[in-house]
Amino acid sequence: MKFLLYSILLIAATNCGGSQPSEPVATKPEPVIQEEQVDILVGKLGLEDLQKAPFSAWFDPMYKSYKPNDEALQTIKENINDYEIVMFMGTWCADSQREVPKLYKVLELSNYDLNKMEVRAVREDKTLPDDRQKEYDITYVPTIIFYKDGEEAGRFVEYPQEDFEDDIAKIVSGEEYKHSYE
Repeated sequence: MKFLLYSILLIAATNCGGSQPSEPVATKPEPVIQEEQVDILVGKLGLEDLQKAPFSAWFDPMYKSYKPNDEALQTIKENINDYEIVMFMGTWCADSQREVPKLYKVLELSNYDLNKMEVRAVREDKTLPDDRQKEYDITYVPTIIFYKDGEEAGRFVEYPQEDFEDDIAKIVSGEEYKHSYE
């Protein structure tokens, strides 16, 4: 069983990036949809969805064990409430499984209002039933986009340049920051 889980994670880790298909995708209703496999969510979701099995198997351990550094966390606390966040992730993606719990931990420690965050889970081809990912130019997941006063202020894409919380602190404090693919 462990070998199977490790194999799946290894395959997912090598497939989180990549380009979108050129063929149109059929649209489906907006609510969270479980497609093809039980372990993949597609559509709008919330923290409670990630805290349920089978997603809690990867979400909970990372969330509980993650300890952001105090200096970066203080910078985030001082600035994060000026931002709205839109995040695209894949429940099948090892990068999302690593970074998404960290984001939720940082936001909790910063007393961030999760109602100001929109989370969308994409299919393995990085698409959504409503094709909303096109509006945000999503190629890799996770992609976490920070908006201030209605304008995009920065985005975290797939993996950190330094440490996760240092990257987020740079974005929300207005420091120069370039994500992995800029």
